[in-house]
Amino acid sequence: MDTTPEQPPQQPHSPSQPPQPGSSARGPESERAPEPEHPEGAEPSDRPEGAEPPGRPEHPPRPAYDPPPAHAPRAPWADGVRFAFGTLTVLPVRVTRWDRQAAHAGMLCAPLAGLAVGLCAAAVGGALLFLGAGALLAAVTTAAIPAVLTRGLHLDGLADTADGLGSGKPAEDALRIMKRSDIGPFGVITLLFVLLGQVAALAQLYGQDWAHGAVAAAVAGVAARCSLTLAARVGVPAARPEGLGAAVAGTVPWRSAGVVAAVAVAGCAVAAAPFGPYAVARHAFAALAALVAAELLLRHCRRRLDGVTGDVFGALAETAATTALVILTFG
Repeated sequence: MDTTPEQPPQQPHSPSQPPQPGSSARGPESERAPEPEHPEGAEPSDRPEGAEPPGRPEHPPRPAYDPPPAHAPRAPWADGVRFAFGTLTVLPVRVTRWDRQAAHAGMLCAPLAGLAVGLCAAAVGGALLFLGAGALLAAVTTAAIPAVLTRGLHLDGLADTADGLGSGKPAEDALRIMKRSDIGPFGVITLLFVLLGQVAALAQLYGQDWAHGAVAAAVAGVAARCSLTLAARVGVPAARPEGLGAAVAGTVPWRSAGVVAAVAVAGCAVAAAPFGPYAVARHAFAALAALVAAELLLRHCRRRLDGVTGDVFGALAETAATTALVILTFG
């Protein structure tokens, strides 16, 4: 049983009645915050030394976003192989990832896609020679197989890049010309001479024997795609915010690009080992010259177009392949 005496209910202050002296309009004394014991302007003695003064946040405000990690996670090599074959060939490979990490791994695997294309071209050319066809027909077929396995994207990129650069217009207008579906006179002339050069070089090499033509086709394929690895290195910007160029531009570190190039050149040299020491040096020089030629074109495109596009990548690949084949005919 509760023995506490009943307290009379408190009457609220009327708006017309002023508060009594010593009272507060904010409520009873127990509900008010205690007044500081120190005079105004004095530092409380019980606050730890070095602590923030009252009214200041102890830490700076947290940004509205989380900063990216210092080292972004890398895609597995299997995703990189799928990316390389799925974007650089028409082989039935399903691309499972389309992001910057997959593009990084995919551009490192680009020479493998080039090797596959080159071996397919060499196999078809060798089959024609075995059936009794001449070196010229085998050369034409070998030059056509890479176009078939890429749906002509690299040749189309070469033609569009030639039209854009040949127009002599500023970067924005040149990019607009390159995006058109038609091919101008610069593109037609460039395609004509590039394909004639490839066929002539392959015919001469097939004229020696099938092995020389087959190795040359493989070297051209590897050098062509290795030039794309170098073009995707860090520091090379994309000329457009969309497309393949924007997806892969700047995804490959310098050191990784250099390692891939060195391995590609060494592999081209080893492939010529059955032909003798001179052939080894010549094939290594052909692969290196192909990468240099592609690099010169890349620098020119960066100056004229302010970056790279998917068309520029196609032009680099065809330039490197043609250079490698022409160099292999020397000597």
